[in-house]
Amino acid sequence: MSELTHFDGEGRAHMVDVSGKSATRRVAVAEGRIVMRPETLAVIESGGAKKGDVLGVARIAAIQGAKRTSELIPLCHPIALTRVAVEFEIERDANAVRCVATAETVGPTGVEMEALTAVQVGLLTVYDMCKAVDRGMVIEGVMLLEKHGGKSGGFMRGAKK
Repeated sequence: MSELTHFDGEGRAHMVDVSGKSATRRVAVAEGRIVMRPETLAVIESGGAKKGDVLGVARIAAIQGAKRTSELIPLCHPIALTRVAVEFEIERDANAVRCVATAETVGPTGVEMEALTAVQVGLLTVYDMCKAVDRGMVIEGVMLLEKHGGKSGGFMRGAKK
């Protein structure tokens, strides 16, 4: 296993110096889902939630979450995002809503944390908007699916090394 980059030679946390890295196009895609009661999913699908369009609000929250990642994760660099796309998919057979977020930039460091944060904030917003009818919802399976760009190359979940 390679060395953890967020610690210096004495084991102290620090922000990684990216000044020597080339600015390249970087893309990351993450996903997760929130599982709920069938009745809760029906409310989301019908658009009849008391707080309004659950997935529309969650999409905006996810994008905002990606933009604020460096404020939430202490050692993340502020990144000039060039694009954040968020999609929600209803999974009726699983009584779930799946969220997929794609974050992009042209810069010296990757956007994995931004994509992961977008998914979490989007799903937390679904929870917040629906908790009055279902406090038992579960957020699960949040993971990086793929990343491209940068010195370390690409990553595809499930791809052989």
